[in-house]
Amino acid sequence: MLVQLILKSKPSEGVVTIAPDASISEAAKLLSERKIGTVVVSSDGEHAEGILSERDIVRELAQSGGGCLDKAVSSYMTRKLITCTSHDNVGQILRQMTEGRFRHMPVVEDDK
Repeated sequence: MLVQLILKSKPSEGVVTIAPDASISEAAKLLSERKIGTVVVSSDGEHAEGILSERDIVRELAQSGGGCLDKAVSSYMTRKLITCTSHDNVGQILRQMTEGRFRHMPVVEDDK
């Protein structure tokens, strides 16, 4: 099965992004409002610069306390993105995610 089959079953509301200079508090609010577990970090809303998950936020809260909520998303986002395309095989993607111990992988087409 290809990733594109999974994408077809999802609502086509577009990709949710947040600017790297937005606060962690803004990111947490966005994740909560949209009922999602991760957000793509992008300055222009099209090109992925990183990714931030609810787990990233919880880990930092546990380590640093509530003061981290005022810091920029860029401080805590994962910068080394591992991405796939809609033509990639789901089985290979799942193996890669299991081996890398991550739960979200942006789908990138034409560098967007």
